[in-house]
Amino acid sequence: MDQGLYTAKATAQGGRDGRVSSKDGKLDLKLSMPKELQGSGGEGTNPEQLFACGYAACYQSALQIVAGKQKVDVSDSKVTANVTIGKDSSNGGLKLAVVLEVSIPGQDQENVQKLADEAHQVCPYSKATRGNIDVEIKAVQ
Repeated sequence: MDQGLYTAKATAQGGRDGRVSSKDGKLDLKLSMPKELQGSGGEGTNPEQLFACGYAACYQSALQIVAGKQKVDVSDSKVTANVTIGKDSSNGGLKLAVVLEVSIPGQDQENVQKLADEAHQVCPYSKATRGNIDVEIKAVQ
């Protein structure tokens, strides 16, 4: 990295059944293990939901940048990040996979896919995950 522009700081206590909070106090969330992972399924969020929110928001911004350079209006676009945690047969642990669904009203599927693929090249989350987890980009209507 040439120059750091912003650093987010968050602290976790108690693992997947604990809490997470940001240093600035804007986030203070209870965590609950999903039932699908043999947890309580309580009212708290989980790391996969938090990652999905962050990835979707970051990717949406990348889409806006790419589309803006091409003078394409994406103000009504939506990005949905589906983050899955599952078994990793290579080492017996767990791993993540992501499917990003991109919708841009008024654009045909081919153009949406083109813009979505371009956004994937500039999004910092996409750069961070590239080669580490499976990420699929899907244009949806």
